[in-house]
Amino acid sequence: MSIAYTEANSNHPFFLEQELSSYQGAYLEGNRGLSNWDVFAHTQGKITDGSNGDIADDHYHRYMEDIELMNTLGVNSYRFSISRSRILPKGRFGDVNQAGISFYNKVINAILARGIESFVTIHHFDVPQELVDQYGAWLSSEIRVD
Repeated sequence: MSIAYTEANSNHPFFLEQELSSYQGAYLEGNRGLSNWDVFAHTQGKITDGSNGDIADDHYHRYMEDIELMNTLGVNSYRFSISRSRILPKGRFGDVNQAGISFYNKVINAILARGIESFVTIHHFDVPQELVDQYGAWLSSEIRVD
């Protein structure tokens, strides 16, 4: 959890914020596509103990518990990332994943219902593996199209 603090007499709001990256677990569930991090974590020798991020913090299955905990703690803002491979499993080379859209809609609705302000990060350094396979993703200027 990070805390952004400003002086009480300033004109800036005080946020007690919770943050989550796009690596949210639920490996390939809900029609999610492979990401570059999935491939990296599943490559033997890349992670010393052989673990991977298939479950990670399991926010995909535990988001309601996470949001209830935030609410109990008095968190008033939540910055989370949208996983591109959950929304666009094959980048521009495939269809929008409605199950991914539905998941993030449920998260946002649950946050708003508790009066928690959301701050959404559209990109958090994961890309659909399809983009890596098609043209190298970040290693190509073609990434600008995506």
